[in-house]
Amino acid sequence: MTDDDPFEAFNRAMGADGDASPYPDFIDARRRHPIAVEGEQSDGPGFFTAYSYEAVHTILSDGERFSSAGYAEVMGQVFGHSILEMDEPEHHHYRSLIQQAFTRRAMERWEDELVTPLVNRMIDSFVDKGRGDLVSPLLFPFPVNVIAELMGLPAEDLPMFHRLAVELIGVTVDWDKAVAASAKLAEYFGTLVEDRRESDSPDLISVLARAEQDGERLTDEEIFAFLRLMLPAGAETTYRSSSNLLFGLLGDPAQYKAVQSDRALLPQAIEEGIRWESPLLIIMRSATADTEVCGTPIPKDASIICNIGAANHDETRWNDAERFDIYRARKPHIGFASGPHMCLGMHLARMETTVALNAVMDRLPNLRLDHDAPDQFIAGMMFRSPPRLDVLWG
Repeated sequence: MTDDDPFEAFNRAMGADGDASPYPDFIDARRRHPIAVEGEQSDGPGFFTAYSYEAVHTILSDGERFSSAGYAEVMGQVFGHSILEMDEPEHHHYRSLIQQAFTRRAMERWEDELVTPLVNRMIDSFVDKGRGDLVSPLLFPFPVNVIAELMGLPAEDLPMFHRLAVELIGVTVDWDKAVAASAKLAEYFGTLVEDRRESDSPDLISVLARAEQDGERLTDEEIFAFLRLMLPAGAETTYRSSSNLLFGLLGDPAQYKAVQSDRALLPQAIEEGIRWESPLLIIMRSATADTEVCGTPIPKDASIICNIGAANHDETRWNDAERFDIYRARKPHIGFASGPHMCLGMHLARMETTVALNAVMDRLPNLRLDHDAPDQFIAGMMFRSPPRLDVLWG
């Protein structure tokens, strides 16, 4: 990646240009307050940060007391009016339509016909090298390629789609570029949706264009908003969670070899990877009324940062929570959020990660970290993943 690469600029802006970890600060903050007042509160309802598992789970699970509508102020300007910012009952109605594209049957077909061949083609491009970085040629691009395949995009459009996707994801880095990318994607998707309204094709755009609930269909703008949102919510988080998982496994060769030998361990390894290093550390909510969480009063309209990273390391829920351990007792984490806004694409993300890890384990024998490469680490203060994963195999 070059210095002017928009994704590299995005990573730097998110604090991914060094190996500093936020987790030591999370430990200290969580032990002081499960939910803390941030800064001076005299000028309005103020800001709070929820650190404990109980506090974060309580807020995310209660869509009546805590709203997602605040995302409209910034993210809505780029992605459109999407499920990210919807409260009930609008959220339930919209989600019911969108879910029609994510059936178990569709997931099985995607795995066999799209994801597995795609991952293997990507590995074909570097398998003979015996060493290299796995992030750039595989872990970063494969989820974006999956989404392009699911949408049924023509192969000749992929370079343009990838560029616009990265520019859109980089909204916090270059607002104007992200807004321009959003408009270009809407124009591009508009032609596709119009062509596929009456199509019987199983691709994602066609299914969304046909989806119907109680006589209502998704509008073009609603489809555009969801397709745009899939890029950060699907492609970026999946790339990061897969990278974090492989980093954790390779950092403990005994655990990597155990999973390689017994693939039945892979589901619990995936969940532990997401708990241990969540790809996205925070989710925002706002209070709809005066209330309280874990004994802390929260005024109406207060903004609340739900710190998923801190919650998933809560020592009252997990022993030795800072350690990556695929054998720990299984308890639900909140890496996919919880409540009404629990990640719609979590089953797709798990399937993609399963396919990618199985292919890596099958096709890159004796895989191990390259200790002659520069220091490797997971980076980021809002989004987390290793910038590189230099490895040897064979």
